[in-house]
Parts: sequence; C-alpha cells; structure tokens
Amino acid sequence: MNCSVARSLDIVGEWWTLLIVRNIMFGQRRFEAIQADLGIARNILSDRLNTLVAHEVVERVKYQEHPERYEYHLTEKGRDLYPVVAALMAWGDKWEAPDGPPLVMRHTCGEQVAARMVCAACGEPIEFGAVRSKAGPGFRPAVVQPGK
Repeated sequence: MNCSVARSLDIVGEWWTLLIVRNIMFGQRRFEAIQADLGIARNILSDRLNTLVAHEVVERVKYQEHPERYEYHLTEKGRDLYPVVAALMAWGDKWEAPDGPPLVMRHTCGEQVAARMVCAACGEPIEFGAVRSKAGPGFRPAVVQPGK
C-alpha cells in the first residue's frame, strides 16, 4: 500500500511492539528484563524483537561471551519513534488515565514534557484542521483493476 502510515504499522503496529520500544527507550535493554516487566510470552517477545532488528529499529549488541547474551539498543530509526511514543503516552494520560499519568516525563531543565507538534517554519502549534495535504514525491495513484 502506498501509505506511510500503513507501512509504519506493518513494523510497529502489533500490540506489544511499541511497548517493547518504550521499554528499550527507558533503559530496559535485556530480553529477561523486558519479558519480566511486560509479562509477555517469550516467543512473542522474541518474534517482535526479531522484527524490530530486521527492520533496523533496534540492534542486538553482545554484552557477554559465555554464554552469549545480547542487549537491544535503539538505532537512529528507533530513536525517531520517541515522539510517537511520547504522543501516544500523552493521549493515554489525557483520555485513559482516570487516576492521573502513571509516568511523568521531565525535561533536563526539570519541567514536565508536553508532546506537541509545531510548524517547522513558524513554530506555531499544529492543531487538527490547520494542515492541508498534497501529493508528495513518493505518491503513486492507486491502480484500479477492471471489474473491481
């Protein structure tokens, strides 16, 4: 499908995947720690990590020789998911956390972080309805099959 959202969801759209990425972002890089924290079945975690490695979102880094043990580190591609995870957390904190946010993120200055989109040119916040879309360089019109 010629849609960046659909292609992205092919990689990170499975239920556990962004939770695994979130845990790695927050410093849990070892299989056992991620598995214990999330309570995810080992085979599912292994499958999701393999998918993330195959798509170069995370990389396996050996931390022990005997027996061989690996940690999972975010690549640049994986670190670029940070705003996605932060925005999803902010949405969940607003709409699905009746007792308040389970985790508060603070900037290095000490203040609480607010996930917002802003215009790259003028710095104004981007609100729903303030953006228009047009075909970009990767646009490919859908091919209509005769009789469908």
